[in-house]
Amino acid sequence: MADSIPFFGADVRSEVKKPKKRKVLLMGKSGSGKSSMRSIIFSSYLARDTRRLGATIDIDLSQVKFLGNLTLNLWDCGGQEAFTENYLSQQRQHVFSNVGVLIYVFDIESRDIERDLATYVSVISALTQYSSGAKVFVLIHKMDLIVAASREAVFEERVRLVRQKTAEYLQNVRDNARGEVLSDGGSAAEGGGGGGGGGDASMGGEYDDLPDLELTPFATSIWDQSLYKAWASIIHDLVPNLALIETNLGHLGRLLEAEEMLLFERTSFLVVSHWTSAEGASNPCEDRFERMSNILKSFKSSLARYTGTPRNAEQFKLFELRFGVRFNLFIGKFTTNTYILVVLPPGEARFNAALLNTQIAAKQFEFLDVPVGVTTNKEQQQQQSQPNQPGQQQQQQQQQQQYGGNGSSAVYA
Repeated sequence: MADSIPFFGADVRSEVKKPKKRKVLLMGKSGSGKSSMRSIIFSSYLARDTRRLGATIDIDLSQVKFLGNLTLNLWDCGGQEAFTENYLSQQRQHVFSNVGVLIYVFDIESRDIERDLATYVSVISALTQYSSGAKVFVLIHKMDLIVAASREAVFEERVRLVRQKTAEYLQNVRDNARGEVLSDGGSAAEGGGGGGGGGDASMGGEYDDLPDLELTPFATSIWDQSLYKAWASIIHDLVPNLALIETNLGHLGRLLEAEEMLLFERTSFLVVSHWTSAEGASNPCEDRFERMSNILKSFKSSLARYTGTPRNAEQFKLFELRFGVRFNLFIGKFTTNTYILVVLPPGEARFNAALLNTQIAAKQFEFLDVPVGVTTNKEQQQQQSQPNQPGQQQQQQQQQQQYGGNGSSAVYA
């Protein structure tokens, strides 16, 4: 087993991507629930606490550190008509430049659907003008207000309308671009003999360069786990070192003989990554990831209320559950910015070994969610405990000791 253990040292560290700042626009009509969902996800509000929130005035800017290598510049844009008109005119370039993700929230209760869709199309127009590569997530919100038996049909109908308006807008853009190129080509042909062929080539190039819009819809409510499903999906592709984290998490899961593992961000408890074994994949509960996020966030809020600690503080370090002959699980602090949930087959010895080895492995995962160039706590302690020695060769030897060196094969022993 020792030979199969990956090297979590300097080679992996060289693959860690530099910190990224991603601009995220949160837009929608006033009262659609934008600030409420933001407060629940990133400020640990309970759903009932959001009733105290007032309307957002203009733009509420906040920087959310999500893991060590990702900072979300979250622009919560007030949805009053006066503000929206300002975003689309005077502040158009300022608001819609360098956007990584647009989250557009539709209130399912709205009685003026056509107006909502018209505003949405105007926003999409500005987005494609200044940030054509941005991803678009459409949240059909307050779905708890729809009778359960009709929710899926109502959601699908609203998504159909949004997709239809989006497609119509993009087609109009393409038609206008084609018309302009044809007009330019015709003028060139009239003025310059054999220039018609060049105009046709230009038309093809202009038409092909127009991007398609990647749109992902979700049905959401602040009163259930659907909010966590949507936001976990939004965040998932933004994490810089996701592929590296997923690879190493999967290897750890196989070594622990776990059925399933979930990696949560420390404050929001959104699922950053997960690994599931063949046996774990047979679990019939398809929404278990977002359910766990919702349960753990509520548990964390309850602890904060009874202990008097801040909402975003670490209320617990380890939580264990044993279900006899069915399964065991534990949830514990993993790295500086993450918690980990491990589901195991029954067995006391296996449980204790997995718990110990997970704690040991955490030290090797630590730099995966710390910005490049920032010294981890482990490295600081080692640097302080070692005397200063002159010479480049001795410094290299110290670095090998810090990042595992030849001893990496004993990480999970």
